[in-house]
Amino acid sequence: MTIDAIRNAAMTSKAWPYEEARKLVRRWPDGKPDGGPMVFETGYGPSGLPHIGTFTEVLRTTMVRRAYEELTGGAPTRLIAFSDDMDGLRKVPDNVPNPDILAANLGKPLSRIPNPFPTDDESFAHHNNAMLRRFLDQYGFNYEFVSASEKYNHGGFDDALKNVLRHFGDIMDIMLPTLREERRQTYSPVLPISPSSGRVLQVSVDVVDAEAGIIAFTDEDGSRVEQSALGGLSKLQWKVDWAMRWVALGVDYEMYGKDLTDSGIQSGKIAAVLGGRKPEGLIYEMFLDEKGEKISKSKGNGLSLEEWLTYGSDNSLAFYLYREPKKAKNLHLGLVPRAVDEYLQFRGNYPGQEPDKKLGNPVHHIHGGHVPAGELPLTYGLLLNLVSLPGVQDKDIAWKFVQKYAPGTSPEQDEELDALIGLAVNYARDFVVPTLKRRPPTEVERAALADLDSELAKVARDVSSDEIQNVVFEVGKRYEFDSLRQWFQALYETLLGSSQGPRMGSFIALYGIENTRKLIAEALA
Repeated sequence: MTIDAIRNAAMTSKAWPYEEARKLVRRWPDGKPDGGPMVFETGYGPSGLPHIGTFTEVLRTTMVRRAYEELTGGAPTRLIAFSDDMDGLRKVPDNVPNPDILAANLGKPLSRIPNPFPTDDESFAHHNNAMLRRFLDQYGFNYEFVSASEKYNHGGFDDALKNVLRHFGDIMDIMLPTLREERRQTYSPVLPISPSSGRVLQVSVDVVDAEAGIIAFTDEDGSRVEQSALGGLSKLQWKVDWAMRWVALGVDYEMYGKDLTDSGIQSGKIAAVLGGRKPEGLIYEMFLDEKGEKISKSKGNGLSLEEWLTYGSDNSLAFYLYREPKKAKNLHLGLVPRAVDEYLQFRGNYPGQEPDKKLGNPVHHIHGGHVPAGELPLTYGLLLNLVSLPGVQDKDIAWKFVQKYAPGTSPEQDEELDALIGLAVNYARDFVVPTLKRRPPTEVERAALADLDSELAKVARDVSSDEIQNVVFEVGKRYEFDSLRQWFQALYETLLGSSQGPRMGSFIALYGIENTRKLIAEALA
């Protein structure tokens, strides 16, 4: 598609990245002042390890960023991945080694807590920040990493902090009505860091000199302290901090989860008081684990990127995360096979689609408009059925079957197919094979299986999968099954040990007629 064709189709596309991007076009109809870049931001709280929920926010924001660039013909943009590593540690995560180290440092900024992991990172937050960056680099995101500790400690937020002190009363007027009476007594937009304990304090604060950045408060030991709020000696309360960095960094777009809806409203009001403007953004629904519980960094019940990529491609993950961001969805490894095959199906449809359909196709946004050409000769689901069988649970052996089914393919020339076979082997080994249990056939099923064996014996070795499928259909019609679906389910349960399975014609063509007849013989025995 030409650039003009993309822009014309994108202006009316109902794909959610374009709907989001059009918000930015309306925000700055003539582009940003002085030709500055449109600034996108994502946030990360390094009190726990990064998980797919973290990755999702960067992925989806990147999709909106690309959509905006397409809409504007390449207007400049930036993506900031911001780590709130000045936040005080509130509780010890469940999935971190040496928890005693963290327990002894509760309340201190995350970047000032010793690293409990066996790495050379200088603090707990530095370790988690490094994990985040590897997490994002592995997928090839184009982003700028910014940490709160760097900004606070080295004066990058000093002017913004003075601005907060100047508008201290206005911010209190916004926040106090939203708080319970008990919380109002100690609430402060600025959280000083105790000179005695190093902890982030939730105490009342008086502004002594806004222009100099001086505040006063009562320390944990009861002493009255007057100190600077600048240079890393304080941090801002969450909603104030969010608003401050929107203004200080010039953020135009940030999406966030439904659980932060109220925070977004209050932070937007504070941003206006500070002389800025709330960013545009999408409020997305949260991911749930296999039990339907919200994914949490501290619980460690989320998936790691490494876990998904052990069994599915990175593109299949992006495909699943793209779809329906405003709908709550489960996120667990049982989703991998379908996500892989649906991604490949949408990719296969892409070349023949009209421009408007292409822009609504998830693969357009996954690949930034540069969708890989070509289709794979078989599906992930079909491969799973193959490599779940005894004697085929090995990548090299599986390739021998694949090469008979799809002559001319090889691990060297077909890298994507080779990777897919390896992923299927991993998934079958860990999740499919342990659950398989072939049941004995009923009398009707025995007769039908024996009939199918006889028919397969007559089939030529080079027959197509469609012709084999017809043979299976015709055999099933001869027997008293309630429906052909019951016949196919019998094949899955007696031959493959599963209640569901592949298109049998394709499976038999892949596994081989003689090997399939051996499966039938085993079932009949």
